[in-house]
Amino acid sequence: MRVYFSDTDAGGVVYHSRYLDMAEHARTEWLHLLGIDHRKFLQNEGTVFVVRSVKIDFNAPAFLDEALLVRSRLKKAGRFAIEVFQEVLREEQVLVALDLKLGYISVRDGRPVSMPEEWRRIFNSMETVRSNP
Repeated sequence: MRVYFSDTDAGGVVYHSRYLDMAEHARTEWLHLLGIDHRKFLQNEGTVFVVRSVKIDFNAPAFLDEALLVRSRLKKAGRFAIEVFQEVLREEQVLVALDLKLGYISVRDGRPVSMPEEWRRIFNSMETVRSNP
């Protein structure tokens, strides 16, 4: 993904909160590649993933117009939540590392609900990683 002017501060450095947006966009694409359709379940079941917690390590800045890659990998999958490790890279340099816990909830009452069995099978078939592989 490219760093746009809207991602940066006045000095052309990526603003810290934009890394959360980048991670969310990449995570959504990753889930789509796995065959997980957020919109279908939001519309039909009223359920959705939400970020429960996030830990971010900022290692180096990114700058205007750079091409970045966001790598997303599963750490752990349970019945009501998944843990994901994401890295924002410039070539092979890790700029930012994120550890996230995503809960699966009902939008009606905000309570955790069990993920669809098909999704759990997908997650359980995947190789998992530690935070810093």
